[in-house]
Amino acid sequence: MKKLEKKWCFKVVPVLFFSSLLVLSGCSAVGYQKTEPEAGPISIVTGKPGGLKLSDFNKTEGGSNSSIPVNALLWRAALDIASFVPLDDVDTFGGSIVTEWHQPKATPMKRLKLTMFVIGRELRADAITVHAYIQNRLDTEWIDAGRDEALGRKLEDLVLTRARELRSAGIAQTVN
Repeated sequence: MKKLEKKWCFKVVPVLFFSSLLVLSGCSAVGYQKTEPEAGPISIVTGKPGGLKLSDFNKTEGGSNSSIPVNALLWRAALDIASFVPLDDVDTFGGSIVTEWHQPKATPMKRLKLTMFVIGRELRADAITVHAYIQNRLDTEWIDAGRDEALGRKLEDLVLTRARELRSAGIAQTVN
């Protein structure tokens, strides 16, 4: 009888030992990755981080109306002026417009990229900033030539002029 007990013990103990190891290894946290929360709201238009959540529209800070943080006339005028170039990134609530590279037919060896920033709520000259980036073609590659400050100022003036036209057209419609 003792021989039977020893044989049974040698067969059952290893099976119990290895099965308990198998069960415990299933409880380990190896390979478990905690998901990171998103850094902030994602723009619906571009799919990039930035902008506001839709739930923030009805909230007011300090009793002021915080619907759009930029001047609507300047924003619309900037979009009108930039419409000759394909748009790359538009952030309405951040007030930024970035265009793709545009190569005018008149100058095939140069191309242009615009970034426009509407940074104020009032229709003022310092509420719009335009940067015009230029690249020159050398054989098959495009070489950065820097920013064209004069073109940037001309475009800022065009945006301001267009915003004033939009404002006067809005006033004329309300008077009639």
